[in-house]
Amino acid sequence: MRLFIAVQLNNEIKNAVISAQEKLRQNKVSGHYTDIQKLHLTLAFIGEYGNTDRVLEAMEQVHFESFPLKLGGHIGSFDDLLWAGLEQNDDLEKLARQLRHSLAEHHIPFDKKKFNAHITMLRNAQISNRVDISSLNVDKAVMTVSEVSLMRSERGKHGMVYTEIGSIVSDEGGN
Repeated sequence: MRLFIAVQLNNEIKNAVISAQEKLRQNKVSGHYTDIQKLHLTLAFIGEYGNTDRVLEAMEQVHFESFPLKLGGHIGSFDDLLWAGLEQNDDLEKLARQLRHSLAEHHIPFDKKKFNAHITMLRNAQISNRVDISSLNVDKAVMTVSEVSLMRSERGKHGMVYTEIGSIVSDEGGN
């Protein structure tokens, strides 16, 4: 089964991203837009791996304090993928690093690409030469990260379906 570890986003952040997607649509940017219920922030992509208990064990070794997560207001890209940027966040970087370290210690394979905090808005983007993406932005929004989820992705009738398998909470229990 295909797995990843993610922060599930609150409605304020999701709505800001959906609003930015609407700006892209108004500027005739086409492609595969991420549905609101699928918006998330990936901390570690595991891929095909069958032992969810082992992954949850590795996650439980990670301890963190709740911290704020803020949308940075900008739209970025990796080739034909457009994403909503986040403000620099040392706590988020540390959490991703700790999770990846624990996965490695438990001999769980994961994508070792450098962590680059972003929220995927659009895949296979087709952008007209007349559109300057850098002139578009994402509304500022904030949430508190107090929980991290192990997610499974499966191909469904209408695209990918994400299901939470389990989670860990911050040391103060999400308060």
